[in-house]
Amino acid sequence: MTDTSHATLTPYTLGLLLLPPLLWAGNFIAGRAVSHEVPPVALSLIRWGLAFLCLLPFAIKPFLRDRAHYLNYRWHVLGTAMTGVLAFNLLVYWGLHSTSATNGIILNSFIPFLVAIFGGLFYQQRLSTRQLLGLLISLIGVLTVVSHGDIQVLQSLAFAPGDMIIFVAMICWALFTLWLKQIPVFVDRTGLMLCQVLIALILLLPLYIWEKQTAVTTVDHIQTVWSLLYIGIFPSVIAFLAYAKAVTLVGSVRASVFIHAMPIFGSLLSSVLLSEPFHGYQLAGMLTIFCGIGLANIGKVH
Repeated sequence: MTDTSHATLTPYTLGLLLLPPLLWAGNFIAGRAVSHEVPPVALSLIRWGLAFLCLLPFAIKPFLRDRAHYLNYRWHVLGTAMTGVLAFNLLVYWGLHSTSATNGIILNSFIPFLVAIFGGLFYQQRLSTRQLLGLLISLIGVLTVVSHGDIQVLQSLAFAPGDMIIFVAMICWALFTLWLKQIPVFVDRTGLMLCQVLIALILLLPLYIWEKQTAVTTVDHIQTVWSLLYIGIFPSVIAFLAYAKAVTLVGSVRASVFIHAMPIFGSLLSSVLLSEPFHGYQLAGMLTIFCGIGLANIGKVH
């Protein structure tokens, strides 16, 4: 398999790497907006049902063409469907019911480290000192943003049961990233995603039937409809396809580092969409995160 871990970043590749955290930051905002009306399993089912309908017209051909490859790599296909499509989102939605968004963003920032740790343990991927330093610098930037530049905020954080749920979700995403890299590049990512979403929907149905016994879904506002449409199209289809392509081009560790850009985009979106003020600590955190990402992408993974 071709080593892409030290591929040169082009404007096209950089766009692929930055698009997912931008759209996933919007997913946090939209997900919070509908959390009181749509319970976690129902939200996941609606999200991936919409994604399936969006993918179907242009993914059905590669899906049918590559079906033999899905069988050849069935454990990786099943594993990526269960971790990245089913478990990650469901666990995040569930965990956010009992913890803060700040804690969720902090835990989300450990994904690149988990990818690096699991990659080293199971796939002999090694980080250079420069890449490790870049990861740590970008993490400092993340903590600057979520703490509002006040270390006492971090010291006073209280961890809730939902934090453990979200941390398990982060482990799922790290495994998804690594297993995705093991599926060869000749397997079309659009058809592959259709297959992954189909598997997730099949597994979600019994969970949805169980959830309906205790939770009610209410979609009474047009804002909820727009939020669900956003969740089902942009962070689900567009961001997933961009991330899958980026992992193929630059490798799992380098692609995962860009997840640290999520709080930057979250702050910018909050300022634009919610008219929240943009503060100096957010700018400082933004610059620190991009410095760390840049440093991590100069080094090579051997």
